[in-house]
Amino acid sequence: MAATPSSRDRVVDAARALCIVVVTLWHWTLSVTHRTADGSLVMPNPIHAVPGGWLATWVLQIMPVFFLVGGYANLVGWQRAQARGTTAGQFVRGRLRRLLWPTAVWALVWLAGELIASALPGTHRWMWEWFPGYLTPLWFLGVYGLLIAMVPITASLNARYGARVLVALALLITLGSVAHRGAGLAWSGWVTAALVWLFCHQLGYIWRTWELGRRPLAQRLAVAATGLAGLAGLTAVAGYPASMVATAGAESNIFPTNATIAVLAVFQLGLLVLITPAAERLLRRPAAWKPVVAVNVGALTIFLWHMTAYLVVLWVYEGLGGTLPAEPTAGWWGRRWLWLLAPSAVLAALAVLFMRVELAARRPRKEAGR
Repeated sequence: MAATPSSRDRVVDAARALCIVVVTLWHWTLSVTHRTADGSLVMPNPIHAVPGGWLATWVLQIMPVFFLVGGYANLVGWQRAQARGTTAGQFVRGRLRRLLWPTAVWALVWLAGELIASALPGTHRWMWEWFPGYLTPLWFLGVYGLLIAMVPITASLNARYGARVLVALALLITLGSVAHRGAGLAWSGWVTAALVWLFCHQLGYIWRTWELGRRPLAQRLAVAATGLAGLAGLTAVAGYPASMVATAGAESNIFPTNATIAVLAVFQLGLLVLITPAAERLLRRPAAWKPVVAVNVGALTIFLWHMTAYLVVLWVYEGLGGTLPAEPTAGWWGRRWLWLLAPSAVLAALAVLFMRVELAARRPRKEAGR
C-alpha cells in the first residue's frame, strides 16, 4: 500500500471495490430469497415495496460502473502493453487469463459437486433448475470477456476518433431501441444490449483519455447533468421503468439491457468525476485506502464465490428450522444483520481457499520463445 505510485488513479480502484461490495451486499441483504411451490429458490428485491426506492437504484445499480472501470483499466493496460512492445494477442491472453482461471476453478468445483449429487440416490435437480438466480450474476463475465478481446480494436478507435465513437454507439442504441420498442423486433433488443455495454466500456476510455476527474467543475457537472437529463427523459417521457433493477411484475431495464443503462452510465460517471478531487484526498489516508486495496486483491474471488457463501448460509438457516419469507416483512428487515454477518464469515473462509488462484492468474506468464 505504501508502494502505490502517485500516478495511480485511486478513485478508479475505489469505484471497482465499491462495485464488488454493492453487488455482494445487495444479493445478501436486499434479496427477498424464498422457496416457490416446487422448492426452487427465487430472489426478487424489495424495491417495489419501498416508497421511492427506485431512486436509490440510480446509484446502486452498479453494473455500468463495472464497465466504466473496466474500460479505464483496460485502456491503461493496453497503453502500457504497447509501450513494452507487447502484441495484441499477448495482451488479450493475459487479460483473459486473469478472468478465466478463477472462473474455471469455480466452475469445476461446482460441477464436481453437481456430479456427486447426481450420483447419490434420489431425484437430482441441477443448479440452474432450482436456483437460477445463483448463476445470473455470471453474465457479466461473458460480456466482459468479449470486451477484453475487442480492446485492441476499440482502443484504437478511441485513439483515432475519440468521442465520435460514443456518438456513433449512441445513435445505434437509439435505432435499436426504436426497432425494439416501436417495431416490436425482439432480436434488436439483444443487439441493443450488446451496444449498451460496449458504450459503457468505451465511456471508460473517455474517462481515462480526457482525465475527466481533473476537468473544471462546470465540465464535470455537465457530465452528470447530461446523464440525469437522459434518465429523466427516458423514464418520464419515453416510458422506460424508473427502477434500474428488475422489480416484481414490471419490465426490466437490464434484461435485455436498454438505453436507460447507457445514460445511467453517463450519470454515474458524472457523479464519480464530481467527487474525484475530494475522494482523492480521502484515499491518500491509509484508513480509507487499505480497505480498497484489500477488496481489489480478491475482487474476482469475492464476485465468484459470494453467492456460494450465501447459499451455504441458506442451507444452514433452513436446516435449523428457519423459514424464508416471500415478502419484505418487518421480521425480514429485522434479520438483515444476519444476512450480512453470516455470509461474510463463510466468504472469508472461501477466499482463503481460492484467492490464491486469482493471484496466480495475475502473475506475468512468459511467452514461448521469449
